[in-house]
Amino acid sequence: MGTNPQPPADSGLTENMACALCYLLGLVTGVVFLILTPYNQNPRVKFHAWQSILTHLAVIVLFWVVGISGVMLAFVGLGALLAMMWPILGICSFVGWLFLMYKAYNGENLAVPGIAGFASKQSGFTA
Repeated sequence: MGTNPQPPADSGLTENMACALCYLLGLVTGVVFLILTPYNQNPRVKFHAWQSILTHLAVIVLFWVVGISGVMLAFVGLGALLAMMWPILGICSFVGWLFLMYKAYNGENLAVPGIAGFASKQSGFTA
């Protein structure tokens, strides 16, 4: 399922490396790869950039929801329950981030449920 990594014209990165780096800093590197030529001309790189941006935003929203819910439930004595979810959510986010980078680097186009469809539409790439 992996692809033969080909370097884009006039760049020092292979396609697989560019795809993996899209996830490195989430929103930041996703936007950078959508802006930089020749990467913004490559549908596969654009797919991973969009997926990185949207996945990062989803994780941010999830942390906010858990945090706000924890504050609200603290008033009824259940705040500690959601407070225990923070480390679990953090570990799962970290492992997912590493997994997405690993798969992208190895030429596999892992489709994040609920996000990959939009990323595919924006990039013109089918994962």
